Amino acid sequence: MSLLVLNPIFLKLGSVTIRWYGILIAAGAAIGVWMALKEAPKRQIMADDIIDLVLWGVPFALLGARIYYVIFQWPFYAQYPGEIIKIWHGGIAIYGGLLAALVVTIVFTYKRHLPLWLILDIAAPSLLIGQIVGRWGNFMNQEAYGGITSAHFLQSLQLPNFVIQQMYINGHFRQPTFLYESAWNLLGLILLLFLRHHPHLFKQGEIFLSYILWYSCGRFFVEGLRTDSLYWGPWRVSQMLSVILFVTAAIIFIYRRKRDQVPDYLAGSGLKYPYHH
Repeated sequence: MSLLVLNPIFLKLGSVTIRWYGILIAAGAAIGVWMALKEAPKRQIMADDIIDLVLWGVPFALLGARIYYVIFQWPFYAQYPGEIIKIWHGGIAIYGGLLAALVVTIVFTYKRHLPLWLILDIAAPSLLIGQIVGRWGNFMNQEAYGGITSAHFLQSLQLPNFVIQQMYINGHFRQPTFLYESAWNLLGLILLLFLRHHPHLFKQGEIFLSYILWYSCGRFFVEGLRTDSLYWGPWRVSQMLSVILFVTAAIIFIYRRKRDQVPDYLAGSGLKYPYHH
């Protein structure tokens, strides 16, 4: 079967190779940062604080994503330790990046005397943007796909031909799990933006908690379709973590509501950067 497979390399200049994966990851991050910078002043947060958080958060997120992947593929990396630093060969995990970024955000907001939950609320839609666009980097690399399926099934999803052809991998058509997750995240983004435009309904932190609930739920089911999952014994790591995050976010959401001492999302509006000392 003759199919057109998209070239994962965007540009090659001598020994320097720029891949579509990197371009799309960077594009998703840039759009996400732009969204956060637009939102921050509306919530009395200085744009400089967002930029500084990004400068600290992105490197640690990449490091966390790599460490997470290496840990759960340790038999391979123990045999080939030189491959650990070769991130350009592939091998990063979103959950590792998110957990590392969360730790950085907690430390950063504490040091700057910023409201943690409000910062997380500002960041949540930006995280989804990065995940929506970034999954198309997996598409260009022909990775993060699911089990064997048929061309007829893919056509029944009304997918464009270039997606169907790119899903022909190793002699078989594959489930486009990258697309399922990207589409789920797009729906989540629409939901979060709707919530953001109705702030009187929510407390600080609940947009971020809604993000965790939404993403972990979708990731649990999509992960079950993938063929490249990281495993801990017989268990898919991302599915286990999805359950843990979903339950934790739900408990925090309910606990904070019952306490009834959580600031409104709009708390402090009209004041000029009230969280700085």
